[in-house]
Amino acid sequence: MSDIHFPANAFRPLKNNPFLTRADVERAVATITRPVEHFRSQAGARVRCGIGAAHFDQASADLEGFSRLLWGLVPAQVGGADWIDWDPIVRGLAAGTNPQHPEYWGAVPDRNQRLVELAAIGFALRLVPSKIWDPLDEEAKRNVTTYLVAGHSRPCHDNNWKFFRLLMGMGLRAIGADYDQGLDDAYEAELEAFYLGDGWYSDGPIRRVDYYIPFAFHFYGLILATLDHKPAYERYRQRAHLFASDISRWFADDGAGIVFGRSLTYRFAPAGFFGALAFAGEEVLPWGVLKGLYLRHLRWWASRPIAHSDGILSIGYAYPDLLMSESYNSPQSPYWALKAFLPLALPEDHPFWSADEMPYPVTSALSVQKHPGFVIANPPGDAIVLSSGQQCLHMRHGAEKYAKFAYSARYGFSVESDQVRFDEAVLDGMIGLSDDGKHFRVRETNETAMIADETIYATWRPYPDVLVHTWLYWDGPFHVRVHRIETPRPFKAIEGGFAVARGDADQDITSIEKGRASIRTLNDMSAIIDLGSTVVRSARLHLAPPNTNLVSAKTTVPQLLCDIPAGESILMAAFIAQANGPSVEKALASVPQRPDIVALQALVGKGVPVTIMKNTPSL
Repeated sequence: MSDIHFPANAFRPLKNNPFLTRADVERAVATITRPVEHFRSQAGARVRCGIGAAHFDQASADLEGFSRLLWGLVPAQVGGADWIDWDPIVRGLAAGTNPQHPEYWGAVPDRNQRLVELAAIGFALRLVPSKIWDPLDEEAKRNVTTYLVAGHSRPCHDNNWKFFRLLMGMGLRAIGADYDQGLDDAYEAELEAFYLGDGWYSDGPIRRVDYYIPFAFHFYGLILATLDHKPAYERYRQRAHLFASDISRWFADDGAGIVFGRSLTYRFAPAGFFGALAFAGEEVLPWGVLKGLYLRHLRWWASRPIAHSDGILSIGYAYPDLLMSESYNSPQSPYWALKAFLPLALPEDHPFWSADEMPYPVTSALSVQKHPGFVIANPPGDAIVLSSGQQCLHMRHGAEKYAKFAYSARYGFSVESDQVRFDEAVLDGMIGLSDDGKHFRVRETNETAMIADETIYATWRPYPDVLVHTWLYWDGPFHVRVHRIETPRPFKAIEGGFAVARGDADQDITSIEKGRASIRTLNDMSAIIDLGSTVVRSARLHLAPPNTNLVSAKTTVPQLLCDIPAGESILMAAFIAQANGPSVEKALASVPQRPDIVALQALVGKGVPVTIMKNTPSL
């Protein structure tokens, strides 16, 4: 088979980029955006990279392709890039806002996807008017102004979308347009309702806390604070200072971010927070530390196959994967990743670029974050969060994205591909219960959730008549899960550990014993160990269905299986996964002691409710 050859960088457009300097980052923008030009319409207003559909109309999807490129092109232009061809963009802006043109983007309804994309145009009008506004003729300028004013007046969804009106307003002021600035004031006030404290927001009233906090709330807030200079916007700077240390713990020492929540197809957009700090001149951590967090994240992505063979970014995470996508992901959606390139607006001699890259000074101490409901450990090569679970059901794979017990930067998480084949369920980081051996339920939402002494406690109901109490805590390199299940009828249960990429046949070393299973691949180890449950649990190494894990297309996950009788049962197990190496045997030998149920129950009386729980009862 030695005569089979593939292109060296197939599917990895950034593979040869070392991401060491500002020039490397600017080159990445060119690498990512140039292939898209092959899919631009004749008049320039519409960009369509594929034939898949999102829930919104095609014109909105085409506008998405037009506008999202601006998040990278505009900062590069401000920083002096001389390779950008603005002519098709200017022609496209004129055509897209002209009601008489075939490429017109269409009227802007309330709460419509067009509002998302108009924010990038407001950003461009503020920063590069000489490139995108001045070349327009007077009729085109009137059309652009009319379109943007109409969009600015439309109500947005009750979440991070409210920033889009503020960004549109910023662009309208930059071109001297007359519009209702009182609408901006209203949304500024309404955004305050989402602030939780300590630099954290919820993404709307449902108390969802995920990557939208760094790459939306803080990203937009820092842009406004830098470009608009309103006294009220100073709060965005202050909150970024409070937030920076917490969010830095979401990243492993190799740059990988904890895989959690929705919109992960935006890939390296989380780096936009660190870039926005630089853009705003906020040295919340030493410049070299911020630069390291930023560049390491980009370097991690450079090695991943995130594009199709034509260089177009794919829907997926670490590889093309429609299974994990959201209903609002069009083929153009992934280009929100370009928000990472905001610091290109800074010159090369800015201290963010000129500082020597430094590691983030992570200690062995756990990071307890009550607002997202996390307890995070940062072992070498990973960042692992124990999660209280969040209230997020109204989306595809919501339970997998928000309600698992553990999430990892190195191992990601998996989504289920078949809800009626219980025996084939992946259930990494979760426990599944089935009363018929076919259908199954997992944690979707909590009744209560709290943190006490670095231990998470939650109660939840997989079925209305079944109550589960769950405790999660760290014990050395392991995390421990304890479930007390109260049920009037019997169930079958499967609980999974971390899913690791499996090799070809005979490459992996496996071990299955009573209540214990482990796998060692060329690169990783994952194990699950029962700690004395009140029911007998058998172990297995489950070959998960392909394309279910967001990081690796083919995985193996250690699992424990059991029958749960009517009444009360207690399940206890330890879980570990780490890079394969000399320390593995020592880690596996440090199995935690059997959990002290009495001590765990005593914690319930002194816990602090996690912020994401809305109207959590007093415990």
